[in-house]
Amino acid sequence: MTDLPVPQLQADGRLRHLLTLDGLPADVITRLLDEAQGLREQALGGTGLRDALAGRTVCTLFFEPSTRTRSSFQLAATRLGADILGFDVMASSAKKGETELDTMRNLEAMGVDCFIVRHADNGAVAALAGGARPATRFINAGDGRSAHPTQGLLDMLTLRQRKGADFSKLKVLIVGDVKHSRVARSDIHALRALGAGEIRVCGPRLLLPEDDTLRGCRVMRHLDAALEDVDAIMMLRLQRERMEEGLVPSLEQYFREYGLTPERVACASPDAIVMHPGPMNRGVEIAPTVADGPASVILDQVSNGVAVRMAVLRAVLAS
Repeated sequence: MTDLPVPQLQADGRLRHLLTLDGLPADVITRLLDEAQGLREQALGGTGLRDALAGRTVCTLFFEPSTRTRSSFQLAATRLGADILGFDVMASSAKKGETELDTMRNLEAMGVDCFIVRHADNGAVAALAGGARPATRFINAGDGRSAHPTQGLLDMLTLRQRKGADFSKLKVLIVGDVKHSRVARSDIHALRALGAGEIRVCGPRLLLPEDDTLRGCRVMRHLDAALEDVDAIMMLRLQRERMEEGLVPSLEQYFREYGLTPERVACASPDAIVMHPGPMNRGVEIAPTVADGPASVILDQVSNGVAVRMAVLRAVLAS
């Protein structure tokens, strides 16, 4: 379990911050998923909740680039009627030497109620939360390799929509660069909390973590064997710098050994679903015919992201 400088939960069990899914109780995760499911219609274009967070200010404090996460958080806040402050680190006083903590505190002094933070360093979001006022809320939009909790939640929502709420019946396979993936860690944390029947992990030896990340997971080296009878296949993006670091011999060899093809999908359960957090490298970790095929729920994941982030925003700003 991750040690945090600030608690994620209030004394009454309500969500204060969302920094990680590691150690978050199953009932809290389930409540967020229930709420997100109920928000699906509003998330995809409704106007019925435009007063829910009226007068509250949300800041997207992104120190790393993002497309899906930042856009869906902005849409989520808009659907709920919050004021949105987009922070561009490249045009800020951070370029003049201002510390990240001072940047946050100056924005906080302008009336920001909630910061949605993406950062390259492990633990950076929790550190900012530890330096903020007690009433200010923080949501981790991805930090270092450690966590991407809203991605984990939207993945669980997508799984639940297709496979039902009883995770104990599920065999889930995560494929690829788990070592450097904050998404994989949050998915594993959520799957553990929800009692998944079996969590399988498959990838090159040099791309698997050596810490306790894979505790309780079944680690398998050969993809064809790992795919047998699984209900969901979660593919991970392979960053091309892994080849430059010598962790992967070539992109072509990686695809031969770990790329998801239609033939390999056929090894899984007949109704298995294919997932990917994006952005995809077509022809590296996944064949285009699979990414766009009938088993793919990748775009469902994207649309679920808005509903999940609405649910999280409501939860932290209502407490």
